[in-house]
Amino acid sequence: MLTKEYIKDLKSNGNGAIGHLVKDYKDSASLTFILENLGQLPKDFDGSFLPELLTHKNASVRLWAVKTFGKLDNEEYLATLKKTALTDIDTTVRREAVSSIGRMRTKKGQEILFNILEDKDPKIISQAIRGLLVFKGEKAVDEKLKALVNHENEMVRTVIYKEYFAEVKDKNAQPHTESFDYLKNVIVNGDNIETMKLLKDESIHLTFTSPPYYNARDYSIYPSYKHYLEFLADVFKEVHRITKEGRFLIVNTSPIIIPRISRSHSSKRYPIPFDIHPYLMEMGWEFIDDIVWLKPEASVKNRIGGFMQHRKPLGYKPNSVTEYLMVYRKSTEKLLDWNIREYDWNTILESKVADGYETTNVWKIDPCFDKVHSAVFPVELCKRVIQYYSYKGDLVFDPFGGSGTMGKTAKKLGRHFLLTEKDETYFEYMQSKKSKDMFDTFETKFLTLDNFKETIK
Repeated sequence: MLTKEYIKDLKSNGNGAIGHLVKDYKDSASLTFILENLGQLPKDFDGSFLPELLTHKNASVRLWAVKTFGKLDNEEYLATLKKTALTDIDTTVRREAVSSIGRMRTKKGQEILFNILEDKDPKIISQAIRGLLVFKGEKAVDEKLKALVNHENEMVRTVIYKEYFAEVKDKNAQPHTESFDYLKNVIVNGDNIETMKLLKDESIHLTFTSPPYYNARDYSIYPSYKHYLEFLADVFKEVHRITKEGRFLIVNTSPIIIPRISRSHSSKRYPIPFDIHPYLMEMGWEFIDDIVWLKPEASVKNRIGGFMQHRKPLGYKPNSVTEYLMVYRKSTEKLLDWNIREYDWNTILESKVADGYETTNVWKIDPCFDKVHSAVFPVELCKRVIQYYSYKGDLVFDPFGGSGTMGKTAKKLGRHFLLTEKDETYFEYMQSKKSKDMFDTFETKFLTLDNFKETIK
């Protein structure tokens, strides 16, 4: 009977005992079990039985044979590993072969890895890069790797950019966790792009916003859909500039319907979240998640009514009960752990999300309605975004401030906020709420654009 202890005893016996054991078993499960439980191997381990396993029909057996080669650290096996890396039909096996070559850290292996950089599979190339980075600083290696900064695959380009071309941050720049006092708890009545142009690079930690819908309501009239998308792109390009490295943008939007002008024409549906996405990616936002905001069916406009009466195929129009929260991160070569480590331990503890958090990307939240503003953020929606994507003391931003729900919620959660709102009606509405405990936990400044300019001189 095969056991881990039996395999361990045979391994210590030497004299090809494991090789003899392998010959006694033909089934994939047993062969995988043997190889999987070899553990650390002695320097004089006899691996002569391994090449034959590389032709086994089962990919798991081949994978573990390659892993075992990697433990032997013997240049004699480089040619065998090279062949597997270039010809095996299983990507995982190929990657492991490249990894084994890299772990040997030899000049011969280096030349093989140079050849593998020409592979068509970006995962294989990335594994070869990892093996070559051990030799970073050597002229030949650096030249080969730097040339990949223009590679067609974005994953390869990102790795090379991080290793060789990433900008070194100014050590005298504002610390990552801090924000300027003149931006804290401020509502500016002015154009959001003009306002953002006054801000320094990397001023805010989080942006959560719901842009005005394309010509769906009186407060948002644009000459064309293309013009609308380009306007949003201009806004989010500035948001990208003022966002701190590696921090988040969450955009709440959904496809919208422009009603037909008469019964002889059809209505038009615009997929805003999907059409704005390419603009965001191109300007340097990295897509992270799509969160679906699910609303009760009774709260949305009835589109299914006609179909319910006639039931004719092609005429099906479901009720739209969802909106999207598209989550983006400002592109950086740094991992999220870097952002987190910038905070002191007390802030991390105080900011931890309490039990009861949402575990899926479908958030069931009732919408809010308001007599002044027709598209109000629910407090619960703001609460989740702020808690999940910022720390206490962070500065959160909404370039389309609306009724101010994001600012109100940010304050209650121990964050600071910056809102811009062009519409005077909404700006005055937020001011009127100040006396009703909306903004008076800490002092909030309501400023015109000219007033705001004066505060930052």
